[in-house]
Amino acid sequence: MTDGAVTEVARVLVAADKFKGSLTAVQVAERVTAGLRRVVPELEVETLPVADGGDGTVAAAVAAGFERREVTVTGPLGEPVTAAFALRGTTAVVEMAEASGLQLLPAGVFAALTATTYGSGELLRAALDAGATSIVFGVGGSATTDGGAGMLAALGARFLDADGEPVGPGGAALAGLASADLSGVDPRFAEVDLVLASDVDNPLTGPKGCAAVYGPQKGASPEDVQTLDEALAHYARVLEKAIGPKAAELAASPGAGGAGGIGYGALLIGASFRPGIELMLEVLGFAPALERATLVITGEGSLDEQTLHGKAPAGVAAAARAAGKDVVAVCGRLALAPEALGSAGIRRAYPLTDLEPEPSKSMANAGPLLEQVAANIAKDFLS
Repeated sequence: MTDGAVTEVARVLVAADKFKGSLTAVQVAERVTAGLRRVVPELEVETLPVADGGDGTVAAAVAAGFERREVTVTGPLGEPVTAAFALRGTTAVVEMAEASGLQLLPAGVFAALTATTYGSGELLRAALDAGATSIVFGVGGSATTDGGAGMLAALGARFLDADGEPVGPGGAALAGLASADLSGVDPRFAEVDLVLASDVDNPLTGPKGCAAVYGPQKGASPEDVQTLDEALAHYARVLEKAIGPKAAELAASPGAGGAGGIGYGALLIGASFRPGIELMLEVLGFAPALERATLVITGEGSLDEQTLHGKAPAGVAAAARAAGKDVVAVCGRLALAPEALGSAGIRRAYPLTDLEPEPSKSMANAGPLLEQVAANIAKDFLS
């Protein structure tokens, strides 16, 4: 045995997120399992693909036993798209990226000023129609910066310009907003437990707001960022006139800036905010799986500073450490020092770039490389 190997009968829990651009969380679990069993053929392995509320959250819920439901909604550019949510009993997992995500845009196309969250509202309504009384609303991976105005409009809110016409789609159009009326929002939201699951705690506007921090990732130029931030600030002021000081309080709340401000829209209709990975681990049944494990393997495409701020591997490692379980991580690339990993509760990380330093080749061959990495973990910890 090497590297502090597990001495009791080993049972490994693979609870990793996706490797963005290479492997889904389900594929990561499959490849890690295959690599471990190359070395220890009879090894007990339990897989629980995880997500932090961003893209891949519905897939993780389906892998954990939720039913996948598909519906046609309005995409970020206004075109129809097929989006899925997950349902188990009366609990639904809805992922805004399914309806309003960057991955729905054509390659090289951005629409920072005009992309809409209307389809996310349609997706939430579909979950209500399916009988959901508890909704986990995962936000992240968005193409949008419209403050959730599109989502709210799909749910029955009215946003009108000075001529009494509905404002156009996207965040920039909110600069022309003259009046807001939330009284028509689907009344079922008053009875539903809606929880905003996000890995960001940004407010709606300002230097740490959604336009300034995340707008550039969506193709926004510095001028676009200013346009969006000013339009969102105006939107919040108009809402304050409509519903009172709560609108301003919520705009400054942690999570309001999630996914281009859709977090703000969710908070306006009564959502509570929780860190995405913490909530998703509960929904997916992580605690009992952790209890059964002797070693936990987590990971994601890039282990870096962002990982430490609410991403899935950090949440898994924190929970495992609290339960006294060893954790190792797999990743495409590693940008954290051993001390930072240790502080997060991760014993050791195994990046694919140790086997293939060229990033493009590493991504293209992520599956086979991950199997080899998992075999190395088995040799170090299990054989």
